Amino acid sequence: IVDKDRNFYFLEMNTRLQVEHPVTELITGLDLVEQMIRVAAGEKLAVKQEDVKIKGWAIESRIYAEDPYRSFLPSTGRLVRYRPPAESTTQNKTIRNDTGVFEGGEISIFYDPMIAKLCTHAGTRDAAIDLMSDALDHFNIEGIAHNIPFLQAVMTHPRFRAGKLSTNFIADEFKDGFHGAALTPELKDSMASVAVFMHLREEERRRKISHQLNGVAAVPKEWTVTVNAADVYPVRTMTEGRDVIAVRLGDGKASRMVEVESTWRPGEPVFTGEVGAQAVAMQVRRRSDVYRIVHRGATAEITVRRPRVAALAAHMLFKPPPDTSKLLLCPMPGLVVSIAASVGQEVKAGEPLAVVEAMKMENVLRAERDGVIKRIAAKPGDSLPVDA
Repeated sequence: IVDKDRNFYFLEMNTRLQVEHPVTELITGLDLVEQMIRVAAGEKLAVKQEDVKIKGWAIESRIYAEDPYRSFLPSTGRLVRYRPPAESTTQNKTIRNDTGVFEGGEISIFYDPMIAKLCTHAGTRDAAIDLMSDALDHFNIEGIAHNIPFLQAVMTHPRFRAGKLSTNFIADEFKDGFHGAALTPELKDSMASVAVFMHLREEERRRKISHQLNGVAAVPKEWTVTVNAADVYPVRTMTEGRDVIAVRLGDGKASRMVEVESTWRPGEPVFTGEVGAQAVAMQVRRRSDVYRIVHRGATAEITVRRPRVAALAAHMLFKPPPDTSKLLLCPMPGLVVSIAASVGQEVKAGEPLAVVEAMKMENVLRAERDGVIKRIAAKPGDSLPVDA
């Protein structure tokens, strides 16, 4: 809408109609937003239908502040780290990222949880998917939960790559919810090798700090790797250079050699390099002695320890999580709209207990079991964090 002073006013209707305009722009070269402004100013369209030519394939992945492991419930908080893949156009391949957030910004409970629209364009559908997979692998976000692991898993899903899609795709292929992509033996070996590479770089750095490690200069070659607290196998580094190592995973006839080459340095949140001559990018985070690695939607928690330390760690007692079966937990950050129960009230499983508003939607929280309300720790108007 344009007023007499030539001021522009856009309706919500228009923005929703053109919300996927990056895909159209990438395959046609037409800037739809520009055309909207020109039409609103009274100009005629400069192109006719026969002028619109489609070139190549484009894919858009919507990056959302939502937790795919919790049924895609919204996530709020500060963007401690926001490092999208570099935008580029090379060899008829384009990576484009439309966003309005920034590192250090806050994702609040009051607005839509979309963070960015990541788009790729290439000559074929398979090439566009491969480019998207690589771009998602490079997309680093910390501080909030996000749906990048799910998007990575979709890009590698055989049915998606075959184009056999419907609106029931998620319901059909993820019946029990999203729990991460499958950790294949090949992927497990790649992640374990990357963890060894990173651990050796950490060990090298420690040995450069004066008065550390009792003067031990050489980095040991014998290690024990544990993947997801279940798979344990010995590792030996065979050759090592400044930016490359070769490791032997396992022993005997079942052993396999993997070469890792990278310029990764301790503290970098994304590992980029070559594993077995294949270019890879993996999200990495270290907590204590555990490397958490995410690649193509699969997650592995890996420890790299000296054999004696690994043997002793096997005797550490497991601390079970606290029993929360008698609690009603808020599954997402949100604002308490109403409480539908009182102290002393008998409730049945499935009975509504509270309504919480988050990301412009009201969510009804229900009792998960029969019982009697002993205490209510929230009131209408309270702003709750996740799991309060």
